[in-house]
Amino acid sequence: MKILVINCGSSSLKFQLIDSETEAVIAKGLCERIGIEGSKLIYTPTGGEKQEIEEPMEDHKKAVSLVIDALTDKETGVLTSLSEINAVGHRLVHGGEKFASSTLINEEVIAAITECNDLAPLHNPANLIGIRACKELMPDVPQAGVFDTAFHQTMPEEAYLYGIPYEYYEKYRIRRYGFHGTSHSYVSKRAAEMLGKDYTDAKIIVCHLGNGASVSAVKNGKCVDTSMGLSFSLEWKPRKAENDAELDTIELEQILLRERSLLTMEDIEKVAAHFRSKIHTEKQKLEEDGSVINYMELVRDVLDYRKWFGFQMYFRHGEEQRKPLTNAAFNRFSGGEKAMAMYVPLFTAVNAQYQKAENKAHPRLIALDEAFAGVDDKNIRRMFELVHKLDFDYIMNSQALWGCFETVKGLRIAELQRPQNSQTVSVIRYTWNGHERILDEQ
Repeated sequence: MKILVINCGSSSLKFQLIDSETEAVIAKGLCERIGIEGSKLIYTPTGGEKQEIEEPMEDHKKAVSLVIDALTDKETGVLTSLSEINAVGHRLVHGGEKFASSTLINEEVIAAITECNDLAPLHNPANLIGIRACKELMPDVPQAGVFDTAFHQTMPEEAYLYGIPYEYYEKYRIRRYGFHGTSHSYVSKRAAEMLGKDYTDAKIIVCHLGNGASVSAVKNGKCVDTSMGLSFSLEWKPRKAENDAELDTIELEQILLRERSLLTMEDIEKVAAHFRSKIHTEKQKLEEDGSVINYMELVRDVLDYRKWFGFQMYFRHGEEQRKPLTNAAFNRFSGGEKAMAMYVPLFTAVNAQYQKAENKAHPRLIALDEAFAGVDDKNIRRMFELVHKLDFDYIMNSQALWGCFETVKGLRIAELQRPQNSQTVSVIRYTWNGHERILDEQ
């Protein structure tokens, strides 16, 4: 039985043709730069010469077609016809919680994989393109999907849940999934075999090492923990002095935290000189910009403790190196990851401050700007539900978003209307009851 194994990336396609009875590799290769100028096919039949064929590949369907042509080529191919391929296997990155094992691919499975696209936005869509290309070119050949995440689905809750409110897992599927599952599964079984151990009665630590690295704990044949997942970290570093008159934040803190009776005149003069310099610098900036100088605000800004530090947020996705959380990186996140990176920590922090208040009966009021509308359509209802569950009252000024979602139980809306060139503004009031927006009696 000959199986064509395919691994589709966003602009690449790796493949091997394997004899399942002998586990021998019959041929292998790679399609590079799919959809990009300079695309080529690298093809190596076992026992033959490696070939590099430069050929335009506008999409993955064209890449799969070239692979089939290479495998069936009369001179260098390893198949006499396409009918010799008995099955196609796809390496799929993310199956979420839907797949705990390999599965035959049909339209229902394709739909379920598509639902996991938010969890692997750079990989799952490319995997699906490969599946559909093979289905179109080889409609009668069965296809199977093998998921990187499947092996780790046996992890207990304490291993896969993050230390965040449980509702974020329920709403946004934020949890540890684990990857490299096919490697961890094979290596753990092979290790038990080589050690002469019963796989169902062994404790094994597996280290997957390569361009990506991860560790898993396998107990009695089941994965119970893994090192992989999405995590965020925040560093705040004391700022250095910008000129000779100023102090480093560390030295400034040391003086300010010192007992008053132990302060020397030199300490007092250093602090005074530091803030004089800061105020002078800020004043110069305002003058250069032509801005109005408000000394009260200027002093307040200079004394703002947060500005004494430099803040940088980092993220680590799976086994990748920690990277700075930039706008570009943030924009590549799925809807759930964006919520985790921005609104969830923000709302949690605000909620924590309200919890500290002595008077628990006060209104828990927050102001949302129109940037909140940037949450994708799939997650915006859930974000409003989070606002509701944290018992926030919110005020929002927006032209695009009112909050009329079923997750919002009640809302008062005032729509402002002003005809063109009119000096009169009309206020139209509505009530949202959780199901429909009702015009108030005027």
